[in-house]
Amino acid sequence: MAEALAFVTRLSRSTKQWMILTTDVALVPPALLVALALQFNRLPLGEETWGHLFLALSLMALCAVFEIGMNIHRVQLKAYESRAIALSAVHAMLLGFSAGLIDRMTGGTLPGATFFSFAMVYLLLAVGTRAVMLKLVLSAYRHQTKLRVLVYGAGRTGQQLVAALRTDETVRPVAYIDDNKMLQGAIVQGLHVHAPGAIARLARVKHVDRVLLAMPSVPRARLAQLSRQLEDKGLDVQTLPSFAQLAGNGARLVEQLRPVVPGQFLGRAPLDAELPGGSETYRGAAVLISGAGGSIGSELCRQILACRPRRLVLFEMSELALYKLDQELSALATDQKVEIVPVLGSVCDAPLVRRALSDHGIEIVLHAAAYKHVPLVEQNPVSGFANNVLGTHTLAQAAGEAGVARFILISTDKAVRPKNMMGASKRMAELVVQDLANRSTGTIYSMVRFGNVLGSSGSVIPLFHDQISKGGPVTLTHREVTRYFMTIPEAARLVLVAGTFATGGDVFVLDMGTPVQIYDLARQMIEAAGYTVRDEAHPEGDIEISLTGLRAGEKLHEELLIGEGQVGTPHPKIMLAREAHLSEIEVAAGMRALRAAVAENDDDALRGLVARWVEGGKALVLANSEERGQLPAS
Repeated sequence: MAEALAFVTRLSRSTKQWMILTTDVALVPPALLVALALQFNRLPLGEETWGHLFLALSLMALCAVFEIGMNIHRVQLKAYESRAIALSAVHAMLLGFSAGLIDRMTGGTLPGATFFSFAMVYLLLAVGTRAVMLKLVLSAYRHQTKLRVLVYGAGRTGQQLVAALRTDETVRPVAYIDDNKMLQGAIVQGLHVHAPGAIARLARVKHVDRVLLAMPSVPRARLAQLSRQLEDKGLDVQTLPSFAQLAGNGARLVEQLRPVVPGQFLGRAPLDAELPGGSETYRGAAVLISGAGGSIGSELCRQILACRPRRLVLFEMSELALYKLDQELSALATDQKVEIVPVLGSVCDAPLVRRALSDHGIEIVLHAAAYKHVPLVEQNPVSGFANNVLGTHTLAQAAGEAGVARFILISTDKAVRPKNMMGASKRMAELVVQDLANRSTGTIYSMVRFGNVLGSSGSVIPLFHDQISKGGPVTLTHREVTRYFMTIPEAARLVLVAGTFATGGDVFVLDMGTPVQIYDLARQMIEAAGYTVRDEAHPEGDIEISLTGLRAGEKLHEELLIGEGQVGTPHPKIMLAREAHLSEIEVAAGMRALRAAVAENDDDALRGLVARWVEGGKALVLANSEERGQLPAS
């Protein structure tokens, strides 16, 4: 059977068509012989048979001409249905009519009923031959089935599933499993229904690869329990809703047929799938990515790797994150001949930073390392500023001294008129890079500012998903809060493109689309998981959305620009912001004050320099002081 299947699959389309045509032509003599036998009520004798040889040869020639003209031989076996059968019927009637004409023209005396019988017999043979050929091909495919499945549930959904699977050439349902004792032992659609206790035996005897749970009415808890039990037996398990639900007439379970991806909640089309013109900048270069183990940093690494750099240095302070990323990228880089260099340490470690840049001949730095969780930095501002500002200054300054060609800072929309200390630290990091850009004679410094990324460690998506999986409630700070959102791959891709546009001191802003209302996002995620929202209007709902109030330093709506204007770039999703910056003397004074505050672990001194040097810093410090019941530091 395997050899037959291999033979069939090797045949070209035209060869298969000529085989069907030849078969149809070869059916003419036996059809004529059967018609004569019906006429004489016996098999025709030798002389009677040879006397109609010219008629048979003529009909074979006409059969080929008619079939080619009607394109019947081009109809695939699996598509040979009512319309194609109708064509074959017309073809058979033409042959019968032609047989009568030829017989009369050659002086024959056969009655007209013979030619009608010939047409009917030929049609039956043509249709029957195709049915047999299709059966043989499908049988060969079934013997090559890659996936053998048990269907758990012999009800309507299970039966519909089996009917659908039988049209698939790569899947073979082998039996039903059902908890209903009334069904156990019955035969449904040609398959035996077994009790759940027979699963292990069936899996062994019938070489089952997967179990499909076709029980949409069973509670989720039961399905989860059943799935775990089957997986413990070494079986792959999948579940599906009813066909009515798939058509949209039932509960919204259709999303569960596939993993819910963060981008589906953006409400807009994804950005470019390619890196237009940007990959050349990174090809063959030595690139260092700080914060390489983070959400954005790791995606930058993957996309840089696709650009085929000469060397990729992974700078990360988390040992576990660095280990995982090194293992992942090393496996991918083998074929691409890219050297992967893991460096464990902090960007605040100046000697380590200088050595990493010089030893590996770094040409491009992507600085993604930062403390970014707003509540944590709000409670630990000194640590946040030490890492986000002093770390940025250390790395950026060392990059200039090492002759790095490009330095790109990954910033955030929270740096725009910040309402929290994390945003203020990122704004000061931007000011540091802008100052170095103004004084640089070689290194091109730039910044890329964007909003939240869906699916990152700080995103609401993982938080909401975890809360929904536990049955809620889903916690939200304020009903009206909105955020700009972008997927991690989109953000990383545009950061790399923006870095190629930089000329020095540029602040690039990514087009984040329309702000997303977080309350609507929470509702979408709850409904996508198959639940309903419980509120005053629907007290019978499944999961509640709980409003907890804005956290310290949290904005209702984020901004992306400090100034009034922005300029377009060669990429429609990347804008260049026009913003003022501090003088060299002001930055130097601010850095001295920051180092002193960090050295003394002085929160009040830190807030004082934020009030002085950061746009909107006075309002931030005043708000924080009022929350703590203190006066702002002078």
